Amino acid sequence: MNNTKALLTFKEYIKKYDNTDLQIKLKIAHMYRVMAWSKKLSQYLNLPEEDIALAELIGLLHDIGRFEQIKNYHTFIDKNSINHAEYGIKILFDNNLIEKFTTEENNYHIIKQAILNHNRNKINTDLTPREQLHSKIIRDADKTDILYLSILEPKEAIWGAQNLADDTISDAVYRDFFSSHTIDYRHIKTPIDNLICHFAYIFDYNYTELLKEVKENQYLEKIYHRFKFNNPETQEKISKIYTYSLNYLNSSLDH
Repeated sequence: MNNTKALLTFKEYIKKYDNTDLQIKLKIAHMYRVMAWSKKLSQYLNLPEEDIALAELIGLLHDIGRFEQIKNYHTFIDKNSINHAEYGIKILFDNNLIEKFTTEENNYHIIKQAILNHNRNKINTDLTPREQLHSKIIRDADKTDILYLSILEPKEAIWGAQNLADDTISDAVYRDFFSSHTIDYRHIKTPIDNLICHFAYIFDYNYTELLKEVKENQYLEKIYHRFKFNNPETQEKISKIYTYSLNYLNSSLDH
């Protein structure tokens, strides 16, 4: 399996979108990097070359539904627009666009399941071992790059608002973070709620390899220090969230 064809197809596919749009530009770069993160993780896991190439391909394709989402809704927030993973599957498979990326039909179902599961709160329990493996890889790779993006890109592109200083954390999101370590997306009301989701990513890694990247590059620290909040209660809550997630990260890697 070789991804040269897939990369050429991807470059051709994105030509129809405005790459001067900040969100489009961000997403293109994200997909290339997730491809690289997926390769790094699959190599760390000592997977066969076929699975390494498949992990790369899934990384390249996992957010293909985002381009239409941005074009039509101007947001990355699924609950305000469309489920970008489900729409990505529609784009790839309804008219056999997938064949331009790869003709390895035996991998199609794995690609579908990995993309569908990359943005769910939890991976479906009815997957085959190989589907589960690639779902775990793409989830870790995607989260790592979102954290990376969160220290660099404009706040509006990531969280939907340029200034979060007067935002307050929804009570349900705050409870979710500490009680279940999983944010129910239906509880998200404000841009700062999306920020809390990013801190909660730390609870959902499947492998330590990319967690090490998060720690070594101080992603959590750098995200936290991007913000100051005018409401003292909000500042106190975000400080508690940051401290808790950082302690969780360190303890996860100490074991």
